[in-house]
Amino acid sequence: MIGIDTLKALVSMSPREEMLRHIVTPELDELFARIPKPVGSFGYDPWGYNENTAKFALGLVKWLYEHYFRVTTSGLENIPDHGRLLVVPNHSGQLPMDGVLIGYALATNPHGPRAARAMIERFFPTVPWLGNVLNAIGAVIGDPLNCSKMLEQEEVIIVFPEGVRGSGKLYKDRYQLQRFGNGFMHLALQHKTPIIPVGVVGCEETMPSLANISPLARMLGIPYVPVGPLLPLPARVHITFGEPMYFEGDSESEERVTERVELVKDRIRDLIDAGLKQRTSIF
Repeated sequence: MIGIDTLKALVSMSPREEMLRHIVTPELDELFARIPKPVGSFGYDPWGYNENTAKFALGLVKWLYEHYFRVTTSGLENIPDHGRLLVVPNHSGQLPMDGVLIGYALATNPHGPRAARAMIERFFPTVPWLGNVLNAIGAVIGDPLNCSKMLEQEEVIIVFPEGVRGSGKLYKDRYQLQRFGNGFMHLALQHKTPIIPVGVVGCEETMPSLANISPLARMLGIPYVPVGPLLPLPARVHITFGEPMYFEGDSESEERVTERVELVKDRIRDLIDAGLKQRTSIF
């Protein structure tokens, strides 16, 4: 039986409030209460992260994660429940869906939820409204200064060293790692930060690109205009978090930095290969 007070509350609830109640569940509220994420009195941090917006976004991603992409994860026990951390995955899929799914996996980690910050390309904030929304859910322009300050605040940061070279590659080049930038390794060395390598399998098939319309991309001022599906396809996604990698020393020699980057790249390649062998079907 529904009590009279509950009935009155349901009747008085606006459509917006009812929608929020279904998306931001009590379980989600409880989860966020466990996430170590300091915000100010208005619910924001210095980079624009807003707890209420992030909570709402996580509620929306839940359906995509569990029912559309049917994500399976392994290795979440490798994620420390506190302290600074660089999460370094392969990148693919035209849209940053891999970053969204990794962020959800980290936020709902049964071994200790973490609110991850994703480094994004500079062109995203140029899209009206998009920059503010991305900041509110935890994304930040991939600037070394931003990253340094957040590491000093013991944040978890998702970095894609392939950048648009990875997300914009053609389907014929799927699961072939592109050139890695060295920036994340400089930060790891400077701030004594462990690196979690991540292998993502499935996002290559969510938005396969057969070609890139380069002239149109240049005209629009964006990295690429892919020829492919307009919406992500429901490919199954597998995410494997590797064990932490620790690096010591300085970064005076770029050659030595590159050698360490290649070690991370090799580990990610191993995780991708393992994921490809484990999956039984794309969809």
